[in-house]
Amino acid sequence: MRTKLLLLTSFMLLLSACQGDQNIYREYQCNFVFDTSLHPLPCQLTGILGNIGHFAKIQTSTVQGVRHLKTTRNYDNAVEDIRLTTEREAKTNYILGANNCIIVGTSSYDNRLVAYEGQCPNCLSDYGGNNYPLIWQNNGTQLYCAKCKRSYDVNNGVVADGASGRQLYQYIASYNGVILSAWN
Repeated sequence: MRTKLLLLTSFMLLLSACQGDQNIYREYQCNFVFDTSLHPLPCQLTGILGNIGHFAKIQTSTVQGVRHLKTTRNYDNAVEDIRLTTEREAKTNYILGANNCIIVGTSSYDNRLVAYEGQCPNCLSDYGGNNYPLIWQNNGTQLYCAKCKRSYDVNNGVVADGASGRQLYQYIASYNGVILSAWN
């Protein structure tokens, strides 16, 4: 009887875990890992973590064999180039969604870490392709798409202005005090 109860409990936990993943965007792969111990303050990506309402757009590139992260903060549009120079960082395969951009921050509504796709969800779905960038608007509280003219609330991902439609696509996000991760 005890074994059956344990199996039933495990099965129910598995079902509830799967239900939580139903809103995770899977059309484009996301794999991002950032070690804040290697990039302490004043690194702006490290600085936004745990600060309610602070978000950053994150893009990656390789310049002369060195991986770089370009971050743009929501509240002041400050841009930072972060060089990833350790062996571990060099071996990490960074994949940032539909067009090499994700948005990470802490919601001011529920103090929850979130990671969004950096492209407009409605344009990705309606027009195909993958180049519909979102830009900061209204002191960084919204993300705006120039193609469909929608604005999204960065704290909950819903359409804040413009035609109704899909909310921002989300990835799974975690931060354990040292490592920031986003994935699907």
